[in-house]
Amino acid sequence: QVQLVESGGGLVQPGGSLRLSCAASRISFSIYTMGWYRQAPGKQRELVARITHSGNTNYADSVKGRFTISRDNAKSTVYLQMNSLKPEDTAVYYCNAHFTSYTADLWGQGTQVSISS
Repeated sequence: QVQLVESGGGLVQPGGSLRLSCAASRISFSIYTMGWYRQAPGKQRELVARITHSGNTNYADSVKGRFTISRDNAKSTVYLQMNSLKPEDTAVYYCNAHFTSYTADLWGQGTQVSISS
């Protein structure tokens, strides 16, 4: 069974850092565009960052300069390094794997990130 398993969430103070990981299994990881999305209470799920199979990245304006997405194809894992965290970054963060517009995206179960003093 295909799986995306996130880890690394938690509670940190404003200005702190976290690194999220998403380990994929049973997919040809290297050909997928991998992304991180987040959903705060009462809000729609939004794209945070994305990295293509060739390593091109893009970020939501709200996280540019603070978050960095990376991937390790040998480990079938995508990371999200989050620095200078703000209370508004509080959300459930989801890992996403996208191949083509004709195939269903894959989603992880989500990991909670809470920023509070």
